[in-house]
Amino acid sequence: MPPDMRAAAAALDLLPRETLHGTVAGLGGLAVTLEGFGPMAAIGDRVRLTAPNGAEALAEIAAFRDGRAEAIAMGPLAGLSDGLRAVLAPRPALAVSDAWLGRVLDPMGVPMDGRPPPAPGALPRATHAPAPPAGQRARLGPRMGLGVRALDIFAPVRQGQRLGLFAASGVGKSTLLAMLAGGVAADVIVFALVGERGRELREFIEDDLGPARLAKSVVICATSDTAAPMRREAAYAAMTVAEHFRDQGRQVLLLMDSVTRFALALREIGLAVREPPATRGYPPSVFTELPRLLERAGPGIEGCGGAITALFTVLVEGDDHDEPVADAVRGILDGHVVLDRRIAEEGRYPPVDVLRSLSRTAPGVLDAHERPLVAQARRMLSTYAEVRDLVRLGAYRAGHDEAADEAVRLAPAIEAVLAQPKGEASDPDQAFAALAAALGGA
Repeated sequence: MPPDMRAAAAALDLLPRETLHGTVAGLGGLAVTLEGFGPMAAIGDRVRLTAPNGAEALAEIAAFRDGRAEAIAMGPLAGLSDGLRAVLAPRPALAVSDAWLGRVLDPMGVPMDGRPPPAPGALPRATHAPAPPAGQRARLGPRMGLGVRALDIFAPVRQGQRLGLFAASGVGKSTLLAMLAGGVAADVIVFALVGERGRELREFIEDDLGPARLAKSVVICATSDTAAPMRREAAYAAMTVAEHFRDQGRQVLLLMDSVTRFALALREIGLAVREPPATRGYPPSVFTELPRLLERAGPGIEGCGGAITALFTVLVEGDDHDEPVADAVRGILDGHVVLDRRIAEEGRYPPVDVLRSLSRTAPGVLDAHERPLVAQARRMLSTYAEVRDLVRLGAYRAGHDEAADEAVRLAPAIEAVLAQPKGEASDPDQAFAALAAALGGA
């Protein structure tokens, strides 16, 4: 279907329908049981519940069972009771415009920064939209410098690529995201803060991001105390904002923290509508929704000129990188970066474990003179990892293994190249020049 036809179809889908009323037949936890809508309601539709005392709540239909609709509340249900009237509301959509730049908004587009609502765009976009057709998508663009030497050398990225940042809590993912926001030459930056701690929002915006970066950014945030549908919607809303600017031909950097909390929100929703738990308590729908979200990032339709370069953080519980969400996300994305707590405790920041990190586009990104440098650096670091404990204990004796001797001599210089304080900018040429000097024994 041509882009104009798709836009028209999306606009028609968002037109208000005839007002339909139903009745609340049950409330419990997040779940709301509704009756009276018949075949006119569908999964994904939203309903508005209003109590006689004026209390309101929004819920989203997630399942049908025994002739009744089962919805998930998007906010507190306090003050609501059985028998209330439920009114079918429009499907979720956002009217994104340039006025959203520099703003901090919730997933519904409501300001969180104390300022008036931004001017809406001309055409609302559905937040739950499909990815561009695979056969019509543009290919990845040229190399995009990330401003972080460890990533530019060992996990280079092209415009439109999707990369995962895998780490346990407290290792420094948010600080690394702020470094990326300042080091990437993007037209627009979109932040998706899913399940963020409430007290950290202003700290991140004012200290890590700063006014200059915020001016070309849109921050979509759902804090940890919001209902599961709102946390899930934060990821979809941020993706919708990124798609708006991509379709205008702009280069967009999407930074999402975190995919794991998005998956946890999906798990809450699935269990609330009695979906059977499968892999480690995650319902099957979680692993259906993950690719639907992640595949929307990347280049747009051939000819639009824009692309979404996306970095998604993934929380790995107990440093288990094979847990279900991490394993699923790693298989969908175009590469992964591992942040290691041991490296952080040793004082090297960013704590990127370059031996466990990779970019699937590296072969097409690295120049002929850069590939041997990366291969040699990996070999040195791998060999040094084998003898590091002996060196620390003073049990290592030089002269028995020439490769190990060279690794012991050069590894500290390579580690020094990888270390980079917050606020220091870099580019790929500088990064590889520093690496070449370190491997040359300088």
